[in-house]
Amino acid sequence: MASNNHSQNQDLRIQSKIISEGVSRTPNRSYLRALGFEDEDFQNPMIGVASTWSEVTPCNVHIDGLARDVKHGIGEMGANPLIFNTITVSDGISMGTPGMRYSLPSRELIADSIESVVNAENLDGVVAIGGCDKNMPGCMMGIARLNLPAVFVYGGTTLPGNLEGQKLDAVSAFEGVGQYNNEEIDDDRLNQIECSACPGAGSCGGMFTANTMASAIEALGMSLPGSASHPAVSADKSKDSRAAGQAVYRLLERGIYPEDIMTKPAFENAITVAMALGGSTNVILHLLAIAHSMDVDLSLDDFEEVRARVPHIADLRPSGQYVMADLNDYGGVPGVMKVLYQHGLIHGDCMTVTGQTVAENLAEAPDLSDDGKIIDYDNPQYPTGPLVVLKGNLAPEGAVAKISGLSETYIKGPAKVFDTEEAATNAILNDRIHPGDIVVIRYAGPKGGPGMPEMLSASSILVGKGLGESVGLLTDGRFSGGSHGLVIGHAAPEAQVGGPMALLEENDIITIDAENHLIDFDVSDEELERRKAKWQAPELKVSKGALYKYARLVNSASKGATTD
Repeated sequence: MASNNHSQNQDLRIQSKIISEGVSRTPNRSYLRALGFEDEDFQNPMIGVASTWSEVTPCNVHIDGLARDVKHGIGEMGANPLIFNTITVSDGISMGTPGMRYSLPSRELIADSIESVVNAENLDGVVAIGGCDKNMPGCMMGIARLNLPAVFVYGGTTLPGNLEGQKLDAVSAFEGVGQYNNEEIDDDRLNQIECSACPGAGSCGGMFTANTMASAIEALGMSLPGSASHPAVSADKSKDSRAAGQAVYRLLERGIYPEDIMTKPAFENAITVAMALGGSTNVILHLLAIAHSMDVDLSLDDFEEVRARVPHIADLRPSGQYVMADLNDYGGVPGVMKVLYQHGLIHGDCMTVTGQTVAENLAEAPDLSDDGKIIDYDNPQYPTGPLVVLKGNLAPEGAVAKISGLSETYIKGPAKVFDTEEAATNAILNDRIHPGDIVVIRYAGPKGGPGMPEMLSASSILVGKGLGESVGLLTDGRFSGGSHGLVIGHAAPEAQVGGPMALLEENDIITIDAENHLIDFDVSDEELERRKAKWQAPELKVSKGALYKYARLVNSASKGATTD
């Protein structure tokens, strides 16, 4: 049953259709005739194609062609396709700069813009195409709010870079900076890495945020089987897009809506696949936000419940060897889902955008053919999921760690406290951070950042300097899907609103115990009360514009950092 919010949207759309077909029919049709509509077109559905095409990032530079492929697919079914655009920002380009503060807020702008255009134009359905990290959850949040027949298309992964036989990706460049600073490589080698890391169109190649979200959305049932793992430059990606245009028309014919697909069990499927693949911590933030938009009750506790029963079975970067294009060669996400379904970890009765259930789709999918090379259920990378929710007196609402590839999941040591990533990065580069330390970057949360920036620079430089497992890194901001090492993000409540991180002092002893889901600091209740009485919230870092609006509206990371 639709929520009250979704029911109201549908009632308003029906009312608008009645009005447009009544006294104001002629003026409305005049505008559409200017777009090439003829008499018979007015009898057919109008379906939006939400494109995130842009030349500001390689993740999206090719999406204009995919949008036209979607348009052809819709047109072949007899409906009227209408392409419109929304924004994107490049996480990789903004990383480590003040521009990174705009990354997560762009998710809300994308969702708002898709909701606005589709509702304002009274469209009957939508296909949304995303490439870079925030495009995907932004598109999905817009789709969920609209609750119209819809399909999501992933722009696709890039192919791996190559330097003398070594596979590279975007994170290789960030880690190269740490290696250069540690005098392990010279300037010429760093330049070679930079020139080889990103070979062309598509999203970052490892199981980083973009590929994690694409996999999760396919498991959620909102994109066509196999489409999550098809590379951006492949013929399959063009076929995905055309087929998505045809699929949305069939959903409209059959009356299948996102609320029929994005159910609580479907979200559990998405979490299962993300855990099995060793995905990005950002998937937790984004799935919480999509579920909120769909009025599905999803919490951090649900991630823990799924994590406890799902093994991490994929040898994928950043903690493993292989990239998404490799997984595609051996059966892709459907092959992985088939393995998980055979072991009772996937809900097979969930509806999908094919008009069939997950189980029906998987019955048609080929088995994985890699003989345990990338996916090995019997010899997992880790017996449970690698995305762990930690709680304690330092993060009572929760914090998130990714423990895949780590030999150490426990650290107890002195806090080295910084109020900006820049200050922390400078301390790391200048050898002021030592094994056993725990670097804390606070006032970087949804409100404090504002925008909850990612800390890929700090985490990658630690790895590059050989400190990835001997130094802890804690923040109320986020980490890139490419981050690895002993890193903990999303600490909530954040420092800006008086969360415990705000009360930390230099050399307080912090305990991070991922095995026991604990994050604590050794300060007495009396001392905390004394510090709390002295603490005053700093002014927001901005006083107008998009970031100011975001900081005023956004909720906790433990609830998805949404603004509506």
